[in-house]
Amino acid sequence: MNIFVTGATGYIGGTVSARLLDAGHHVFGLARSQERADRLEERGITPVLGSLEDFDVLHDAAQAADAVINAANADNPFAARVLVDALRGSGKMLLHTSGTSTVADNANGAFGDAVYHEDSVLDPLPEKTGRIAIDRMICAAAHDGVRAVVLSPCLIYGQGLGVRPDSIQVPMFIEMAKASGVPRHLGAGANLWSHVHIEDCADAYMAAFEHASAGSYFYIEAGEASMRELNLAVAQLLGMEARTETLSLPDAVRAWGPPMAHGMGSNVRVCADKARSMLNWQPRRPGLLEDIAKGSYRDIV
Repeated sequence: MNIFVTGATGYIGGTVSARLLDAGHHVFGLARSQERADRLEERGITPVLGSLEDFDVLHDAAQAADAVINAANADNPFAARVLVDALRGSGKMLLHTSGTSTVADNANGAFGDAVYHEDSVLDPLPEKTGRIAIDRMICAAAHDGVRAVVLSPCLIYGQGLGVRPDSIQVPMFIEMAKASGVPRHLGAGANLWSHVHIEDCADAYMAAFEHASAGSYFYIEAGEASMRELNLAVAQLLGMEARTETLSLPDAVRAWGPPMAHGMGSNVRVCADKARSMLNWQPRRPGLLEDIAKGSYRDIV
């Protein structure tokens, strides 16, 4: 198949693109610059020069492809709408990437006991309502002849297979611990995040191609850990004393910016039993804490 991937130079899109190539597909990847285009070509991906704001480019590339994966920006409604319109009535797959921060609670590092399933009623934070609306628009395209599917991964970790090998969150905690001499988290760090290894995440995309029905929505997770546990694993990786320090919300905002500070202090707990049963998806890679302490992040030390 000819598959058009937005975000092909990114962490998720790059790893999914590598998997598609391994499966024998021809991948066309959106690239914002010639330098990024060159890096895609080095990996056997045909570059499509343009950005999410180049609607004609998106529309034409989507119509020319046999399937589309949108892995560039979960919060861009305009690009998502262009892709839906380009595929309307075609029966082709549009596999859209969302994210589980839609269930975040801004707990400032406190424990939260809510675990969400795909049919759970959401009471989203104001900053997440737009993403939920985009997800619903994508799923609704199933009524207009699009095999539209939304995957919603949680905190992703591990070494990616594409142009960008690293995620944002775990390397950020590692670099902050190296700079300060001790791992830090917001508040008590008792808040829990579901997580999934990048290669297990890519497996879910491949499984969705085979098994997902139009209009379906799936959470993708392989376990969960608290922010304090994550940072204790960082301490083990860096050979530090097994302790952490607390950041106040104002300090976290100054260090990470408001979206990341509030997000990393939230509970984001989801269950992927639906993906396991309906997509025959089974995560197989090391868990988050093991991978931080003994796996993917040794080169950062």
